[in-house]
Amino acid sequence: MTFPLNKRTFALALATGALLAATGAHAQTALDDIMKSKVLKVAVQTDSAPYGFVGTDLKPIGLDVDMANLIGKKLGVPVELVVVVSASRIPALQTKKADLVIATLGKNPEREKVIDFSSAYSPFFQAVFGPKNIAVKSFADLAGKSVGVTRGAMEDQELGKVAPAGVDTKRFEDNNATIAAFTAGQVQFVALGASVAGNMMTKNPQLSAEYKLLLKDSPNFIGIAKGEDKLKAKVNEIIAEAKKSGELEAMAKKWLGRGLGDLPL
Repeated sequence: MTFPLNKRTFALALATGALLAATGAHAQTALDDIMKSKVLKVAVQTDSAPYGFVGTDLKPIGLDVDMANLIGKKLGVPVELVVVVSASRIPALQTKKADLVIATLGKNPEREKVIDFSSAYSPFFQAVFGPKNIAVKSFADLAGKSVGVTRGAMEDQELGKVAPAGVDTKRFEDNNATIAAFTAGQVQFVALGASVAGNMMTKNPQLSAEYKLLLKDSPNFIGIAKGEDKLKAKVNEIIAEAKKSGELEAMAKKWLGRGLGDLPL
């Protein structure tokens, strides 16, 4: 026998439904869907060397692409790369065009409201770069030398905190001008973000430039759809194992010229 709902019971049912929605009751299907479809869709960028860019065969390569392939290998499924730009990284997850975003994605409170994040998998940093034939082991070694930097950029701010007296800091209006000055020999060193520097070194191998000194670390995380805890746990397991095995360390050295450093969980 069934009984009609009274007003109080009906109101309670509505409130319960609203509470479940508000607390993000979520069917965690992403990992199962990946294994069932036998393909891992990963959003990557191709305008952010050395993390993601186009190789001579016109296919995406870089640290982020290697990371995507590593996860696919550990899951036992092929990887389908979904090329995105910075602004479309999070929407790719929200619209299920991608299962993961591996595209120099930093973590902040605003992003954490709409997507979840893995443990950090690679460093993203601001640093001083310079020619291999000039030895620099500490910031003190920059005394008496010239360093180009983009005016007002994070690198400008961080360099100002550590540069010793006697450094000839030359400021330029944008990254292109800063790189042009270094390429033309107007400055001996340059302070840049990792992706900008990576792009510079890829396009100008004749510079024989390399990573010299760390200014600031801003690590990268893998973006995962909100509430997909099973997939997040699996990705974190893969990251932890790859850290322990040295695979992530080798990947960072291959593409960035430096190791992982201390990556947050």
